[in-house]
Amino acid sequence: MRTAEITRNTSETKIKLKLTIDGTGQQKIVTKIGFLDHMLELFTRHGRFDIALECDGDVAVDGHHTTEDIAIVLGRAFSQALGDRRGINRYGSMILPMDETLVLAALDISGRGMACLNVAIPASQIGGFDTELVEEFFIAFARELGGTIHLQQLAGKNSHHIVEACFKGFGRALAEACAINEVAPNEIPSTKGTIL
Repeated sequence: MRTAEITRNTSETKIKLKLTIDGTGQQKIVTKIGFLDHMLELFTRHGRFDIALECDGDVAVDGHHTTEDIAIVLGRAFSQALGDRRGINRYGSMILPMDETLVLAALDISGRGMACLNVAIPASQIGGFDTELVEEFFIAFARELGGTIHLQQLAGKNSHHIVEACFKGFGRALAEACAINEVAPNEIPSTKGTIL
């Protein structure tokens, strides 16, 4: 079982996370930010990961610390659970439609953390969630995972649909990248012999 458990406490957030990569999409997520809960539930379900996540953050200030710190913990947990990356596909992608919206999510678990978003979210807030935090989430996740994340909006104008397509598409792309390659289940997927 590829699993990880992380507890991270700072002056801004206290987070407990349990992750199983090879799950069924079960989740129990409490962040105190309703829209973020919803996006993480979609990510979990579409990636078929099992995630138990509880965050007590300074949401009275705003959602920045909670959103970024959750991404740090999630990225770190996936990195730990994947170990030396032996046997994984490494690459994953998904073109995800959400009504009028179409988003490309692509991922390389390369050892190099980078997030490139070309996403135009019309609204500055969705349900009290600052939409500029979408990019902050993926930057922090990519850095801790050691992966390159690309999110490209191909169509769309509804803010909720655009962000939802990003999280659903990323969940599916990450599941594909983490999946064990049946042809080479014992190989490190790099000509260098290492990804870390």
